[in-house]
Amino acid sequence: MPTYDYECQDCGHQFEAKQSMKDPHLTDCPKEECKGHVKRKIGLGSGLIFKGSGFYITDYRSDSYKAAAKADSSSSSAPAATPPPASTPAAST
Repeated sequence: MPTYDYECQDCGHQFEAKQSMKDPHLTDCPKEECKGHVKRKIGLGSGLIFKGSGFYITDYRSDSYKAAAKADSSSSSAPAATPPPASTPAAST
């Protein structure tokens, strides 16, 4: 359930309340000596945090794909063979 911030318009008391999005807004201050009207504050909300595996497309790759990618990366890291020397073209007279 979301947490909403409220502030009393009379005494300035600030508090949080866990409410469903469908619940009506609170109207009365929870302090016993104050019966002022409270107003819901605009909050920033919480940030979205991705932890663990399963959030990237590469987390779901098959084992055969991973093996092929590993083989491809190891072959590309090997030194390239030197090309054979180019022959000089024969001069035609």
